[in-house]
Formats: sequence, structure tokens, C-alpha cells
Amino acid sequence: MALKRRLPALALWSGAALLVAFRPPPSLHTPQPPSFPAAALLTSALVAALLILGVASLAALGGPNLARRRWLAILETPPELFWGGCLIALWPGTWGPPGRLALGLAFLLAMGPAEVRWLCSALPAESPFPTAWGAAAIQRSRRLALRHLLGRWIAVRFPLWITGTLILESLLGVPGLGLDWSARFTRHDRVGLWVWIAAFAALHLLAPDAEESPTSSGGNA
Repeated sequence: MALKRRLPALALWSGAALLVAFRPPPSLHTPQPPSFPAAALLTSALVAALLILGVASLAALGGPNLARRRWLAILETPPELFWGGCLIALWPGTWGPPGRLALGLAFLLAMGPAEVRWLCSALPAESPFPTAWGAAAIQRSRRLALRHLLGRWIAVRFPLWITGTLILESLLGVPGLGLDWSARFTRHDRVGLWVWIAAFAALHLLAPDAEESPTSSGGNA
């Protein structure tokens, strides 16, 4: 059954790999694909960890009602270009040119509010139950829901986080994973694109796939 539920995802990623296979080969005048920005891996991992921990903590504290907060909508409205521009304008000159630190800050400001809304919207409703059972029941329900949701949330959103850094990386002049993906696409680097697709597919297919809903699991616990 688990394999059957993953067939649509397998078909999607296999189709992406086939599209790459049938792309025209690069011409002799096409620039060579760039070397992989290995220096960006540590920064990307740290920023992703901060985003995951921060969003999960806010979801655990605020619950599904947090997705409807006005202040969250206000923070979510500005585009990535706005946050990147603000950081460039406010960056102290004595710190040197903005680099990966500025990129990480701009990424968290740009992606954080939208991810909080996304995850909180996926949490089950808490009224009338478990609200009627008290704060302990609410926290237990949220923990069970987040345990089921976190893996799939990361798998679904992680590719968007990488491609979402394109604007910030270009604006701040920092080579990163988003620019690497884009460069390999524009330069017809089939091998590089296959590696990226395989990484995305593995992340998606290895995500937990609980058959029961969080609420039913909580009832059986």
C-alpha cells in the first residue's frame, strides 16, 4: 500500500527525469556547467534547520489559529526582493559586503511567515475538541499532528526553499544552491539536473507517510 500511495510522486519525478533526457544537447558555445557551490551546503543546512525549528515551534505554540493572524499576513506580504534590499540598505559597512549571513537572514524573513501559515493551516481543528479537554490535551494533539506533518512538510517545501533563494542569491551576489540549479538548467547540464532531481525525489519519497490521521492516532494512544 505504501508503494501504491507513492506512485504519483514516482511518476512525477520520473517524468521530470525524462524531460531532462530529451532536452537538446548543449552546443559547443554553451558555457560549461559551474562547479558545485560546496561552500553553500553548510550555510544552507544551518538556515534550513533554523527555519524548521522556528516554524515548528511557532506552530506548536500557536496552533491552527495562528494561520489566521493579521500580523502574520503582513509579514508574509513583502517579496524576497524587499527583504534583500532592506538588508543591503541597512547592512553596516564595517561588516564588509553582505554575504551568506545576509542571505540567511533575508531567507528566514522572506520564507518564515509563509511557512508558518502553511504548517499551521495543515494542523487539525481544535474546537470543540481537544479544546474542551484542556491545555494538556491541546498540546498533545499538536505534538501528534506535527510528528505526522513535519516530514512531509519538509519534503514538499524544501525544493521551493532552494529555488526561492534565486532572487536573494542574485541580489546579494552569493553563489548558492538556487543559482546552481538554475545554471545547470540553462546550460543543459543533464547529469547535474539528474542529480538534483534524484535528490528532490529521494527527499519526497523517503518522507514519512502515516496512513492514520493525527487525531485518530491520538485517540488510540
